[in-house]
Amino acid sequence: MTATVIDGREIAKKIRKEIYDEVVSLKSKYKVTPKITTLLIGDDPGSKLYLKLRDNACNKVGITSDHLEFDENVSEDEITAAIQNLNNDENIHGILIQYPAPSHISQDTLMSSIDPKKDVEGFHPYNMGRTLLGNESIVPCTPLSVLTILEHEEVDLKGKDVCIVNHSNVVGKPLAALLLNRNATVLVCHVFTQDSKQYTSKADVLITGAGVPKLITPDHVKKDAFVIDVAIIPTESGICGDVDFESVKEKAGKITPVPGGVGPVTIASALKNMIKTYKNCFEDA
Repeated sequence: MTATVIDGREIAKKIRKEIYDEVVSLKSKYKVTPKITTLLIGDDPGSKLYLKLRDNACNKVGITSDHLEFDENVSEDEITAAIQNLNNDENIHGILIQYPAPSHISQDTLMSSIDPKKDVEGFHPYNMGRTLLGNESIVPCTPLSVLTILEHEEVDLKGKDVCIVNHSNVVGKPLAALLLNRNATVLVCHVFTQDSKQYTSKADVLITGAGVPKLITPDHVKKDAFVIDVAIIPTESGICGDVDFESVKEKAGKITPVPGGVGPVTIASALKNMIKTYKNCFEDA
């Protein structure tokens, strides 16, 4: 039986409706329109496309989205100074950095420079530490989107075998923490894992974000597993993910497509975090 294909756009639409209603209520309470600023460094086409999609999502829910754009040769000091100005600006309620950043700029430095209460992406060590300890205040957007999809599909994670193919600081590690917080049994695979198939094929939930087209084939998947493809890979024939979608959907129970799966929910999850950072600016974080 062919897997149920999860429509991320419909999930995102539902989230935007909830966010819109909350923005209306909060604007009435605080008398200020939520405003977030994104720092864009360089001229990466993928970054600009993602920024455009996020801007559109912000506009739909009543959040003002502003940009600061920098040449790719900008110094790290100039970027951190700009972040500090945004930290101190009472009219800015959330800060994002559009990655990737140029190699001469430390991603860790950028993440640590943002005021934790304005950290929309949840990458500041303070917010990441809270997530690890089970205090999920502001959670990284992509892991949050995966969790949102699982919750939407009413997956009880307690005792489930979950395999993540990604061990990055922005996806795999925080996602593992979120799943452990819900008492799943979590295994993480990465580029150095020997024979990852032996692990992925036993997972009730398989989440992959390696950035390798058609990495995940039916042999990697347990029958009726829930397969969530986080990867967004530009190719000559369009955007794809890690999963060989057409073949895997004949074995999986549920599956997210690329595009139209995790991506829209990730943008909607950023909106959820923007509401949190907005409230942080008026309440005790």
